[in-house]
Amino acid sequence: MKLHLYYVYILTTRNNTVLYTGVTNDLKRRVFEHKSGLNEGFTKKYHVHKLVYFDIFDYVELAIAREKQIKGYSREKKIKLIEAMNPEWKELEV
Repeated sequence: MKLHLYYVYILTTRNNTVLYTGVTNDLKRRVFEHKSGLNEGFTKKYHVHKLVYFDIFDYVELAIAREKQIKGYSREKKIKLIEAMNPEWKELEV
């Protein structure tokens, strides 16, 4: 039986001005896609590809629920979430 992991992540721009929240089952691949501009959309348009936060889940339903919860947060609450894990807003390795 293969264990699946799901990731909720937050990306930002080089100067930390724009925040993007997403969910994926392959964080390394997904960050690569954002960095490479492979998918048209928000992150490509605004150059949002610096990984500053992620969380791991065993069940896709929990990951999706957490993504929705974070997307509903105010910018201030998202910043507090990021800074609890990554106070210096360094780009995280995956």
